Amino acid sequence: MIETHRLADDQVLIIGAGLAGLFLALKRAPGRSVVISPAPLGHASSSAWAQGGLAAALGPQDNPGLHAADTIKVGAGLVDPTAAQLLAEHGPARVRDLLALGVPFDHDDAGQLVLSLEAAHSQARVARVGGDRAGLAIMEALIARARAEPAIEIREGLLLRGLLQDANRACAGALVSGADGRATAIIARETVLATGGIGGLFRVTTNPVSAVGAGLACGHAIGAQLAGLEFVQFHPTAIDVGVDPAPLATEALRGEGCVLIDRSGRRFMADYHPDGDLAARDVVARAIEAERSAGRGAFLDCRSAVGAHFPQAFATVFEGCMKAGLDPRTSPIPVAPAAHYHMGGLVSDLWGRTTVEGLSAVGECAMTGAHGANRLASNSLLEAVVFADRIAQRLSRDMAPPPGPIEPPALSPDLPAEAFARLRGVMSDAAGVRRSGDGLIAAIAAVDGLLDAHGPTHALSTARLVLVSALARRESRGAHWRADYPQTEDHARQSYVPEGTR
Repeated sequence: MIETHRLADDQVLIIGAGLAGLFLALKRAPGRSVVISPAPLGHASSSAWAQGGLAAALGPQDNPGLHAADTIKVGAGLVDPTAAQLLAEHGPARVRDLLALGVPFDHDDAGQLVLSLEAAHSQARVARVGGDRAGLAIMEALIARARAEPAIEIREGLLLRGLLQDANRACAGALVSGADGRATAIIARETVLATGGIGGLFRVTTNPVSAVGAGLACGHAIGAQLAGLEFVQFHPTAIDVGVDPAPLATEALRGEGCVLIDRSGRRFMADYHPDGDLAARDVVARAIEAERSAGRGAFLDCRSAVGAHFPQAFATVFEGCMKAGLDPRTSPIPVAPAAHYHMGGLVSDLWGRTTVEGLSAVGECAMTGAHGANRLASNSLLEAVVFADRIAQRLSRDMAPPPGPIEPPALSPDLPAEAFARLRGVMSDAAGVRRSGDGLIAAIAAVDGLLDAHGPTHALSTARLVLVSALARRESRGAHWRADYPQTEDHARQSYVPEGTR
């Protein structure tokens, strides 16, 4: 039995309570929103785990044009220049919004924001909190403000099971379920997916294991266009201590002068790229994977650059290392690439609209064109707040008409733990840092077997779409590297998931 609840005409349904979802709800106020979260706020959000910070052109030598140029350069030919420029131009204002909401970004003795340099940035432009606590501090501030805002209704412990449609094929809300299994159809004029990424599909990830692309699977099921799904960014320096999810050694460490070494102490990044330890993430991830595969290992050496200041300068990384019995002040940190961020997602325009009426997307589940084939470090939190603000502006003046009669919803099945573990292994082996056609074909066959056995769960549906997209791109570009197609084609083309793809 499925219960039905219809929101008021002025209420917007937001699925997801990370940075993108909560910032959107706060920017809409006093306009009303209902925010759905699968867990207590802050407990299942990748936003809270972001360490480096938020990139914006805030320094005296910086400007939005430089920031946009860096974004485009890293994106390997697939960044939409208009989206990149918009992202960069609106960045400083959104940082000021976060400051007004109570985010305690680091300031120096003169009262100026402390800005860090991260890989592939031409300027120090990453605003941070406590060195490596930006995501947590931002989420704590937003959660407190959202809970205190009368216009925001928060419903925790509800899982997205599907999206509703009316007879005109417009999105009409969402089907959710609680821990007791009871399902509710929430009918809404406007639905916004802020469901995060897909890192949980991989054996080694810095994301919550629950991040399996539910928003992508649900959007695809009702006909929303998806693009760029093959572009999965692997953070090069996850701390390799056997913890799931893997703790992260922020890229800001290399910006502070920490270096990558092999087991013998040799610095190896100069062998792979002129930018050395500050090369783009995809380059560094492949280099680390190559060193590990060759048996030489990979370690982040912070002894000289940070040393005794580690507990104060990078408290989160220090805590993660010490929990594993490793003191980064005296020992190099073992590192490995880990699934970290998904550049692909639901195609959305510069105002957050997807290709389905009544459905918007924001944050990691959206494909705005701002990241292309390879995201610039610390642009993810920025994209979330910039486009959340734009969606809030649009919905304050223009909402879809009330939905008509709702088509009977379908409840997505659950994937048993053993099958999920197998899926994560398949994805890591075939769609990790190094890919090949034969591996991807075998992985699709394995996922098809799991689909036949367990039905179209969110994890299986999204995984298959990623694998099919990776197989279709017969070149290496950005975060997508094919051993059988190592060249990069002269013409950069965006990849779209064809309608009807299983």
